[in-house]
Amino acid sequence: MTQHTEQDTPVIELRHVDKHFGDLHVLRDINLSVARGEVLVVIGPSGSGKSTMCRTINRLETIDSGEVLIEGVPLPEEGRELAAMRAELGMVFQSFNLFAHKTILENVTLGPIEVLGQDRASAEKTARELLARVGVAEQADKVPAQLSGGQQQRVAIARSLAMRPKAMMFDEPTSALDPEMINEVLDVMVELARGGMTMVVVTHEMGFARRVADRVVFMADGRIVEEGTPDEFFDHPKTDRAREFLDSIKGH
Repeated sequence: MTQHTEQDTPVIELRHVDKHFGDLHVLRDINLSVARGEVLVVIGPSGSGKSTMCRTINRLETIDSGEVLIEGVPLPEEGRELAAMRAELGMVFQSFNLFAHKTILENVTLGPIEVLGQDRASAEKTARELLARVGVAEQADKVPAQLSGGQQQRVAIARSLAMRPKAMMFDEPTSALDPEMINEVLDVMVELARGGMTMVVVTHEMGFARRVADRVVFMADGRIVEEGTPDEFFDHPKTDRAREFLDSIKGH
């Protein structure tokens, strides 16, 4: 009998997850596991359920059936245990969700101080290191409105990292950005991936998917239709649905 080590336990696992919005069946029997240090990129047409799946991982969306496990532990329904587990999963959205009336430094230190109980001095030291890491150290004393969208999104990434997450989820983090700002955010994500961060990324950025993903998951109509390495998926899609999707984006 082999001993299962912590390394073997997926950081994130979805088992038979189903989800409806009214009559709309948005997630259909989703089974997915994400290994420690794996970069999983989720792609597919609009309305395929990608963002909903991403949001069920930390129960920002409830599920109708199935289960979500973080490091082998089922996600609690609600309450303090859920809050504690949610704090272990970083989440970066399309919108930056920064506190408008707090400085950039305050935005990044708030969670560590209030949730993790860090003292202000060490929280600020870590925050400044993270802001430097994402290339916005000099913006620490400004408020979000004084920053570009790309800068704000990089602050949002630093804010998530300040919570020392076990994994990071990105839900179309560049889709609200002007084209010239997209790469400055993707570059930070590439560095995170190279540093071994476990990541689930919902994105339209196929170049990023090809370059950084360990595995690509293709969703359509609420199902996982196909998954494989970037080379397998982009060069040799197995399903008609994936081929149609890839053909539709080649012109872009």
